[in-house]
Amino acid sequence: MKLSVPIYQLKRDAKRRARDEGIPLHEALDRVAVAEGYSGWSLLAARYAESSPAARLYGRLEPGEMVLVGARPGQGKTLLALELAVEAAKSGGQGMFFTLEYTDKDVLERLRAIGREPEELGSRFGFDCSDRISADYIIEKMAQAPRGTLVVVDYLQLLDQRRENPPLAEQVRALKAFAGERGLVIVFISQIDRSYDPTEKPYPDAGDIRLPNPVDLRLFSKTCFLNNGEISLQTAS
Repeated sequence: MKLSVPIYQLKRDAKRRARDEGIPLHEALDRVAVAEGYSGWSLLAARYAESSPAARLYGRLEPGEMVLVGARPGQGKTLLALELAVEAAKSGGQGMFFTLEYTDKDVLERLRAIGREPEELGSRFGFDCSDRISADYIIEKMAQAPRGTLVVVDYLQLLDQRRENPPLAEQVRALKAFAGERGLVIVFISQIDRSYDPTEKPYPDAGDIRLPNPVDLRLFSKTCFLNNGEISLQTAS
């Protein structure tokens, strides 16, 4: 599938058009899709989903793994992680999206941006926007999740924002142990430091992850970095 620019940029353009022209977002998305040669955004999103890199990435993930997805804002890391959860559901497994960043409405908007409705995924996909999200909260909620369930945590740097939560490093270790015990795949969305300069290297790397509180990055078996619509997947040695 060939688009004039990456899909995350098309979505951003549609948001700007909706704001500038005073039209609903769904109408702006449809206009953007027509310009790309599709009858509407739902068709464009469906075609994109069929050729999405999320499907290829999902095929390389194994039960018990911890994966980190990092990018600067606006590069599509949240959509990619959400697509991974959807891919798990589409494949007959379970996908769960825990977010401290977005509201229920935000998550639904992003699902529709990739051509999906929660109803079509049924009980195989869920999301949770509670302010109480932490390692303990996730472990409690996913205690009965079947092996192979893919869990997204949005995002790493917010897990210890509440003073009563354990330190970030302790929470990541707990989730690593839980993933291994239950055979889950846990995907963490991560911020990238503003010092990252794409003119110096094409993708961020582990050294660019913003860590206001220390975390042992060796706990992650794979890292996935995005920039300008391209993806770099690295496996820990």
